[in-house]
Amino acid sequence: MIIIYGSSPLDEKKVDESYEEEYQCAKQLGFEVGLINLEELIVNQCPELAIKRLRKAPELGAALYRGWMLKPQEYVQLYEALASKNWYLINTPEQYRHCHYLPESYDKIKGHTPKSVWLPMSELQGSPDAIQKAVLPFDEQPIIVKDYVKSRKHEWEEACYIPNAADNAHVMQVVHNLITLQGEDLNEGLVFREFVPLEFLSYHDQSGMPLSREVRVFVLDGKPVYISNYWDEGQDVAFKEVLGSFGDIIGAIQSRFFTMDFAKQEGGPWIILELGDGQVAGLPDYADALGFYEHLKRFLG
Repeated sequence: MIIIYGSSPLDEKKVDESYEEEYQCAKQLGFEVGLINLEELIVNQCPELAIKRLRKAPELGAALYRGWMLKPQEYVQLYEALASKNWYLINTPEQYRHCHYLPESYDKIKGHTPKSVWLPMSELQGSPDAIQKAVLPFDEQPIIVKDYVKSRKHEWEEACYIPNAADNAHVMQVVHNLITLQGEDLNEGLVFREFVPLEFLSYHDQSGMPLSREVRVFVLDGKPVYISNYWDEGQDVAFKEVLGSFGDIIGAIQSRFFTMDFAKQEGGPWIILELGDGQVAGLPDYADALGFYEHLKRFLG
């Protein structure tokens, strides 16, 4: 298998500095590594130039991308370009989309994740009261708003959290802030989610966002391969004891390599927050990068 990273914007012969540690860990463990030019892929839309530094495999070979998030159409372009050199990404474009966009996988985790509704931008642009209708199921509950992939959680009060879904003026202001801040990076549409109180850890020292007891699990071929606390060091022993109860849900996800983020409810059980494609999901700040690649190598055989 080859592991592919984005190159530095300043020197396409070097890895992007944000992935330097991962790149070195992969090399240390004997993985073949390669670099692609994300500017050529995303900005110039020239996927064949993006992969020009990669060798052509003599026969069909497996590839895994570790890097910045790609929109599904960008992933398709990368997938097809790599296939022209006999490299096939671990997840197909359909599998990538399944975990990248919350609405695509919501039915798989429904009942174990906060209640959610979504609104494609096409519907939002065609109906001035679409947002009001979308949030009606939440009555006066607190909610959060995000796009199909990401929230503005570090602008918690301004562009993420809404204390009362029935407060239309506040809802519209927060949505406006989200759309403005996301700009061209807005993914597909809006997702409104029930706000569930989580077991509190602390407040983020810069944004003031509440930090909760959360865990990120990387899954490969239906098996958890790496587990890390999201906001603090170590591994949550209590969580590891309940992870097995989510086995059927994990097995139902239509992806070979993905992440599942969990959180402990305040005075309640663990819930699933969201899924992500494992190739573009970041390692938490306190994660052991070498350990991550050691586990990956072991499970890949």
